[in-house]
Amino acid sequence: MSSFNKASVRVIIGVILAALVANLSFAQAKRSAKKTAGKKTKIQRPANASSSSRSSSIGEGDFQEAMRLVRAGQYQQASARLFQLSLSPKYADRRTQLRYLLGLMLYQMKMNQLAAFQFISVVREGNSRFLGDGLEKLSLAADALGDDALLNYAIARVKSDNFPAAHRDMLFYRIGEFQLRNQQYDEAIRSFVKVPNNSTVFDKALYLKAYAHAASNNPKAAVADFDALLEVKSDASVTDPTRVAALMGKARALYQQKEWDAAIEAYREVPRDTALWHDTLFEISWAMLRSGKFRSALSQFQSLHSPYYEEAYLPESLLLRSIVYLYICQYDEMAKVLDLFNKIYRPLYKNVDVYLNSVKNPVTYFNDVVRSIRENEELGKSTKTKKAKSNLPQLVVQKVTKEGDFQRSFQYIKKLIEEKRKIMAMPASWRTSSLGKYARQTIDRRLQRARLKAGRQVRAHMISMRTELIDFFEQEGFIRYEMTNGRKEQLKKRVAGKELPKAQINEDEERDTYVQNGYQYWAFRGEYWLDEIDNFHYVGTQSCE
Repeated sequence: MSSFNKASVRVIIGVILAALVANLSFAQAKRSAKKTAGKKTKIQRPANASSSSRSSSIGEGDFQEAMRLVRAGQYQQASARLFQLSLSPKYADRRTQLRYLLGLMLYQMKMNQLAAFQFISVVREGNSRFLGDGLEKLSLAADALGDDALLNYAIARVKSDNFPAAHRDMLFYRIGEFQLRNQQYDEAIRSFVKVPNNSTVFDKALYLKAYAHAASNNPKAAVADFDALLEVKSDASVTDPTRVAALMGKARALYQQKEWDAAIEAYREVPRDTALWHDTLFEISWAMLRSGKFRSALSQFQSLHSPYYEEAYLPESLLLRSIVYLYICQYDEMAKVLDLFNKIYRPLYKNVDVYLNSVKNPVTYFNDVVRSIRENEELGKSTKTKKAKSNLPQLVVQKVTKEGDFQRSFQYIKKLIEEKRKIMAMPASWRTSSLGKYARQTIDRRLQRARLKAGRQVRAHMISMRTELIDFFEQEGFIRYEMTNGRKEQLKKRVAGKELPKAQINEDEERDTYVQNGYQYWAFRGEYWLDEIDNFHYVGTQSCE
């Protein structure tokens, strides 16, 4: 979304208001001519007119005073007056105009939720001269809020050809997002293509375009788009979030193409001091397994399952590690991993199941997640060793807060809270006005509904987690059966006097491979050091015949 300075915004509003006032002045002049032929009628209240000189009833002078306040950029006073006039039966024929102007004032005060409701009322009126501008401002307010419902409402009614060019890139981007969430991949790609490369949302549009290609089973086009995005971000820092996301996207698309080695190289470019690096460790392990690099895969698991990531929800990684051990017939190590899986995730499943059965209020789900987030933020700042007191296990909170729908809801709630703070910081005269009371009630209602929605999302993800864990427990049973069967076959061969080979895993590589170019080899003694993460190398032997 293009940004403008305050002076530019006032110029734009001034042009809009000039046209509105011109139309009003013409209509008023016609009415005045009928009543006082040959006389001039003053249609604008003097700037120095005092409130004490006004009539107790709402009259034409009140409207003109509101227009003067609007033109003067006195948003607080103008908004209070416009809200009062919009409720007056006397101005029923101008209500759409009044609400549009009120929305403009609130938008300039950065009260996007309150402004959006005014623009919605304008749009619902249908055929009025404010419809196009109302849709534009509704789209901008919804974009600032990140409110999916408002965005969908606006996008379903707006015509891109009539949308101002200055904001058209934002519109195409949001339309593409909407289409992508509805799995309309081809339509989303066409929308993202329309975002120009000088737009502030071009990087995001190019990333989502690549994602849409991958989702529509066209990984080759996705790789090309991710490469283009990496070229755009070539001057950015190595930890730039967009650059890192492009690297991850490219690696995933290469994996989708079954180009395992190329995917591994792309994953290795993700910097370790980024939020996505932990996901990289898991995903690169899959690529290594698919390419038959068992030793390399086990080396990644050594980092992935280190104490530094003990609060990460990754049950699948333990099962995958056990499968690698199964391939190389390391049954003792396999048993240890499966026991660790049960030790972590059996109690977690029980906690999730008890919580789901005992807690029904969605707001409680949301509040418990927020409490856990705050507790962990405080623990992160504290130098003392403490334990969070949240009702939800940290593994659950860690997983839920990474979900896209919850992140959007959580950010929307934060913006509503910020808007409420702005309302409470307004002068007492504004807060106690009819508009101030309406504003507080409206934001409180929106916060309540948003928290309910976010709480339902948390519950839905927990139900999905419970179902997923049941499936993983079933897989663990099958893997353990294969382990038992493998041990039995191994024992039969030993009883028969057959010697098992002692070939190295990836036997074409010697230990000397790792002792070169300034590196030193250190045997693992059960201790983990942060600078050793991603530098482990498995050098064990395989026991299969």
